[in-house]
Amino acid sequence: MIESSLRNARLTVVVLLVIGVFWVLAPFVAALLFAAILCLSTWPLFAWLETRLKGRTTLAALLSTLILALAVLVPMTYLAATIADGVGQLIILLRPWFESTDHAPPAWLASLPVVGEHLDAYWRKLASSQTELANLGKQLFEPTRRLLLAATGLIGQGLLELTLVVFITFFFYRDGRVLSERLARMANRIGGDLGTRMLQLTQSTIMGVVIGIVGTAAAQGVVALLGFLIAGVPAALLLAAATFFLSMIPVGPPLIWGGAAWWLFDQGQTGWAIFMLVYGLTVISSVDNFVKPILISRTASLPILLIALGVFGGVLSFGFVGIFLGPVILAIGLTLADISTRATTD
Repeated sequence: MIESSLRNARLTVVVLLVIGVFWVLAPFVAALLFAAILCLSTWPLFAWLETRLKGRTTLAALLSTLILALAVLVPMTYLAATIADGVGQLIILLRPWFESTDHAPPAWLASLPVVGEHLDAYWRKLASSQTELANLGKQLFEPTRRLLLAATGLIGQGLLELTLVVFITFFFYRDGRVLSERLARMANRIGGDLGTRMLQLTQSTIMGVVIGIVGTAAAQGVVALLGFLIAGVPAALLLAAATFFLSMIPVGPPLIWGGAAWWLFDQGQTGWAIFMLVYGLTVISSVDNFVKPILISRTASLPILLIALGVFGGVLSFGFVGIFLGPVILAIGLTLADISTRATTD
């Protein structure tokens, strides 16, 4: 009776301790998972530095973390600052337009091929009721302002999350081998050979998804830079960097090259604006359709639909870092489900 009571008491203490640990770490779960993914996908870089530094693990971990910070945080910080400044200027420019009673269409609208005249006529028809349109503009300005500020806040939040992720990654580099051995023993103890196999497949799946997402984003950034330079769009390098980051979101790149096309139209460069639209549709956005499946299929098989759902669901669940976490979690779940199905069939 006493032994049973002691056993129940120990079990209760263990359960409460597990709940307490989870409660404390819950705000950092997304950052920890993303840091683990980042560490795993860049481990070859760390191993190469460690070899060159003759086994100095801590120094290699520090250098790897600094390289990540330079590759991710510096351009992200510059991009966030530029976008925040641009949003502020855009709000200042939009206020008079929303509150104005003169909403004549821009001059370039009528010059658009095929649909330009129809759009210009339709715009003028709407603008004929100036009073109602002005009231509608005043009502729409505040939601538009809040939306732009929320988008800026999301970018700032993402920057802070990435800073925390890079900081955690240092410790994963330094203690990665010990953590890997413990995880392997745990997987083997829980699932035996199947657990070990699942762990290996999880690693390959993570590598495949990360390579697919980042590789596709890099490809879109490069072709976008080429298009911006050809069309003479200012700040081409900054826009290419924005395309790289937003390429991880399925609807991201059109926001950049579409904005560039709009700027070209507004400057009276209709031909280059049409070029930018065609180039964006057929080249920049098309890269995603064939580069990502090729890269992911080398190490992991994940349908494009699940990638899109993973990105959107990940962002809604985990914030900015969910861009990576969402597809990886779905890919791992799909892999494990496939293993379970095959095991049941066999």
